[in-house]
Amino acid sequence: MTKKNPWYDASKPHHTPEGFRNVESGERGVGDYKKWQDERKRLGLPKPPQAGYPAFIERWCEPVDFSGTGDTIWWLGHACLLIRIAGRYILIDPALGPRASPLSFFGPKRKTPPPVSIADLPLISGVIYSHNHYDHLDKGTLTCLLKRFPALPVIAPLGMGHWLKKRGVRHVTECDWWDSLDLRGIRVHCVPARHWSMRSYGDRNRSLWCGWVVETKTWRFYFVGDSGYSAGLAEIGKRLGPFDVAALPIGAYAPEWFMGASHMSPAGAVQLYQQLNCPQVIPIHWGVFELADEALDEPPLELQRALSAAGIVEHRFHPMKIGGKMTLS
Repeated sequence: MTKKNPWYDASKPHHTPEGFRNVESGERGVGDYKKWQDERKRLGLPKPPQAGYPAFIERWCEPVDFSGTGDTIWWLGHACLLIRIAGRYILIDPALGPRASPLSFFGPKRKTPPPVSIADLPLISGVIYSHNHYDHLDKGTLTCLLKRFPALPVIAPLGMGHWLKKRGVRHVTECDWWDSLDLRGIRVHCVPARHWSMRSYGDRNRSLWCGWVVETKTWRFYFVGDSGYSAGLAEIGKRLGPFDVAALPIGAYAPEWFMGASHMSPAGAVQLYQQLNCPQVIPIHWGVFELADEALDEPPLELQRALSAAGIVEHRFHPMKIGGKMTLS
């Protein structure tokens, strides 16, 4: 018997009686996954970084520096960000474990070391998740966080609360697209994304996926999350912008015929950047896990090519080292 969606609202096009869906057309077809796997095996993809993994780590990783008191955003690798707002720290999509997988011995392995341990994090006031995929919601990371911060509040899209509570989260708030709430004095908005969800066999798209806007009295930050490019994302800027900073994904895009429905390419990030009126950009969703066919060092190179192709010479993209930071005040 098909499980029902307890949040189903027929007036919302991203709702279905069983779960959730993307509003756009162009989803993957039956057999596409096998076609992609066969193709990447035949071509031996992904390739290592041009100069090898040790050189890539030396070039793109650095220890986290928590000094200072101003509002700051740290990129902790892949889609994990740490935000300091008025002395409070919020984690987004913390996935600091060794694999993006339910198994300890199989699945995408971390290629670059975490820039900080859970034990060395400052006092965390809350965690925000974009969806339930293993490269964004890591059970081991969550377990360690709860050991340090047992009363840690968590915000997540609809359908993730049951799983989080079973793992020990005491305070969970679930949100639908365009919901807004306060997280200890910080205004947070749940916004649409083009993606999908799945944690185990049989639960595909039973929980929602989203991006987030974090709003303070002095600046606004847009975390796209895990999303394919969609012209509809520009609506987020119209409703909740202008943004001072946006975290735009640039990795896990190859081949685009397969990945484009759910992952943004550098070209897509450049297009969205223009539609958002050119905020400062932290490129994310690259540099840690080999989830697609491009090499680990390809996204920032492809980003430069995409900017040139768009005729953009002066831009506000700031590719950071894993562990790097952007100070906002």
